[in-house]
Amino acid sequence: MAGVTAAELLLGVELGEGRDLRRRRAFIEQLLEAIPVETYGLEVARSHAGLLAATRRAGRPRSAHDLIIAATALASDRTVVTMDRRGFDGLPGVDVRVPPG
Repeated sequence: MAGVTAAELLLGVELGEGRDLRRRRAFIEQLLEAIPVETYGLEVARSHAGLLAATRRAGRPRSAHDLIIAATALASDRTVVTMDRRGFDGLPGVDVRVPPG
C-alpha cells in the first residue's frame, strides 16, 4: 500500500472514539504488518507526474492523496482497492476494484 494510505488508516484510528476503538486499532496494526508499505521513490514519482499531467490535460483534477495512491499502484503493478471509485476512474493504466458490499 502507499504510505499515504497507511496515514489515512491511522488517522481514522486517531480520530476514532467509542468502545470499538481498541479493536479497530488492533485491526489496522495487523493490516499494516501484513501489507508492505511502498515508499515514494523515483518510479512512483514518474508515475505520479504522468497521472498529474493526464488529469490536468483532461481538466479533471484529483486529490493529491488519490493520485499518490494511484501512482504507487501503477509503479508497483498493483490494483487500487477502494470504496470510492470516483478519485481513480479514468486514470490511465490504473487498475481499480471496489470490494463487494
